[in-house]
Amino acid sequence: MLLLLMELKSNKCSQATSGGIQHTWNISSHPTAHPQSFSSRGPEMPLVCLRDFEAHAREQLSKSTWDFIEGGADECLTRDDNIAAFKKIRLRPRYLKDVSKVDTRTTIQGEEISTPICIAPTGFHCLAWPDGEMSTARAAQAAGICYITSTYASCSLEDIVATAPGGLRWFQLYVHPNRQLNKQLIQKVESLGFKALVITVDVPKIGNRRHNITNQVDLMKNLLLKDLGSPEKGSLMPYLQMSPIDSSICWDDLSWFQSMTRLPIILKGILTKEDAELAVKHNVHGIIVSNHGGRQLDEAPASIDALTEVVASVKGKIEVYLDGGIRTGNDVLKALALGAKCVFLGRPILWGLAYKGEHGVEEVLNILKNEFHTSMTLTGCRSVAEISRDLIQFSRM
Repeated sequence: MLLLLMELKSNKCSQATSGGIQHTWNISSHPTAHPQSFSSRGPEMPLVCLRDFEAHAREQLSKSTWDFIEGGADECLTRDDNIAAFKKIRLRPRYLKDVSKVDTRTTIQGEEISTPICIAPTGFHCLAWPDGEMSTARAAQAAGICYITSTYASCSLEDIVATAPGGLRWFQLYVHPNRQLNKQLIQKVESLGFKALVITVDVPKIGNRRHNITNQVDLMKNLLLKDLGSPEKGSLMPYLQMSPIDSSICWDDLSWFQSMTRLPIILKGILTKEDAELAVKHNVHGIIVSNHGGRQLDEAPASIDALTEVVASVKGKIEVYLDGGIRTGNDVLKALALGAKCVFLGRPILWGLAYKGEHGVEEVLNILKNEFHTSMTLTGCRSVAEISRDLIQFSRM
């Protein structure tokens, strides 16, 4: 089932060597394996916004890779609504305030980050750049923000940690039907210094992603797995990546996860007040309001539209975050004004990787941070704590 997700043609993080298990990706024609070839096109215009990175990635990546990254479920209505919904919100700036010093720092789960803009879990970063998640981790560490590593990382967890040992890392878990495998993986990430466990709850079944189905033959043809072995013989990650997600997990199972780890547990994929209230009841530490980038249930609400009722229902008892549709600094400001503690970026990180690897991700993060700083300044916010609901109004469009 999850073979549809991969057209991995890179080699830098092709060796997951922990425990002697290797999974190797075919690299014969990776579209971004030779970034120096871009210079043959002459001097490049600078990329000045996230949309520029999107356009560049679309040009550079193969069609099947682009379709995998950009595709949504069914008619992609929710994917597109994630972006469009932000444009229905208008800002109410306040002036004649001393904004000579503006501080974008904040905290999540007690850890300081330089700006409330972090990296969401997305799989198979080697699709976009040979170093894959290692490049992403280094960029996050340099930016002083949190990076949520996916169960479907194409680099080993040990390599990701080793390349950015000082970075703030959370781990995203797709729950496997075998409880013992989940336990082993959770204990492993805790021992590696990950600071939170993010459990994705919106994938009891993979959404109807039409582009992946259309491209199945090409995706299968470009996948090369060697010596996968069994979880008893080595690394859990390749085995988990090729296995089904547990569709039986329910609220009562959360106590089992809490019994085996000291890590704070964050639920990713909550969209309603009812589920938010249950999350508080079951003593989780945070919620990521998310519709999986519009890749799961089409016609679910846009993340920013769902944020208000989730924030209201938790009554400040746990932190609430958001992913989906963030493309500008104004979007970040709007999300925080509606109660998000920080936002997480998905697709734009992969666009940055496709541009210049680690340095491309750094550019994406710097552009968005600078835009957010400008948005704060122009609305009269000197600190993240001053961002409030009073800053926004909903358009009548």
